[in-house]
Amino acid sequence: MERELDGEAMRLACSKFESRLILYAAGNELAPAEQTEIADHLADCAACSGALERQRELVALLAANRMEPDASLLASCRRSLEDALDRQEERGWLRRTVGVMLPSSWLAPRPAWSAALLLIIGFSVGILGPRLLQHPVTPATPAPSADVDTTNGGDAGEPASSHSALSTLDLHTADVAGINVFPAGDHELARVELQMKAQRPVTLEGTVDDDEVKRVLLYILRNNERFDPDVRLNAVDLLRTRNNDSEVRSVLCHAVQTDRNAAVRLKALEALNGAEPQDIIRETLLDALVDDQNPGVRIEAINELRDLAAKGQVVRDDRVLAVLRERARKDSSTYIRLQSAAAIRDLGPREKF
Repeated sequence: MERELDGEAMRLACSKFESRLILYAAGNELAPAEQTEIADHLADCAACSGALERQRELVALLAANRMEPDASLLASCRRSLEDALDRQEERGWLRRTVGVMLPSSWLAPRPAWSAALLLIIGFSVGILGPRLLQHPVTPATPAPSADVDTTNGGDAGEPASSHSALSTLDLHTADVAGINVFPAGDHELARVELQMKAQRPVTLEGTVDDDEVKRVLLYILRNNERFDPDVRLNAVDLLRTRNNDSEVRSVLCHAVQTDRNAAVRLKALEALNGAEPQDIIRETLLDALVDDQNPGVRIEAINELRDLAAKGQVVRDDRVLAVLRERARKDSSTYIRLQSAAAIRDLGPREKF
């Protein structure tokens, strides 16, 4: 009878540890106290020791056949998540702002003061309203007509659509209402239509090779805090075809370093891919690899950096090696750690990192 009780107690103890054996086999998945408790039990239980060996075989099998997901898929998923989080944050900020401005937020907590305030407002409107309405209004004298672009034959209120109109437009006060792209033939550049909102609307049409179109697109990325993410994404996509232009390349690097939207930073990195290798591109890739908090952006940066290293277009120096060694040791993404180690191998003899 006593042996049966001992056997029942052992089965109960085994059932307590059974569900945690897979975590113990994986290593570093349990708290130190739990690991010590399981180790003490395994020392006295042959059945659990055998089960642990089976779990370790399973973990080893899974590790041997593990495949990292495609980098573009990871980047796409993380970009979608980042955009969803940005939209949710904007909606939350708008809801809080509007909630503070609604009368219900400050009338309901103090009904007595609210009633008195409404009475005072009503009394004031009743006395001052008729007087204000009866006050004579002096008609405004028409101002002299400003310089109006007559090349379009339209009124001042109608949108202008010539390049000369942009020369008089102050980009510091204007806004971009939208960017429309019209695909062209196989060997032709796409047509771009930029709708500018200002005192007098301007519609600018042309290709990305037109200096005026390029000027507006570069201004959008230099002043990214003023424009919507969709407008900035379209600007980056259009400038991709001119990534070997030194000015365009510099502005794309600026977008990678400063834009607050991860999707725009990722798109700017992709636009730099294939550009003529220069120090500014290498430094931008290294900075993104170190500083960017979005894993998708860092994945794109290490992919491009490794491509350049494999082609012999990255100079082996202390800065490059220091960044790659740090990412190989510390990055939270397994993919980036592996690619950083591979890039070090591409740069020269195998080193310790």
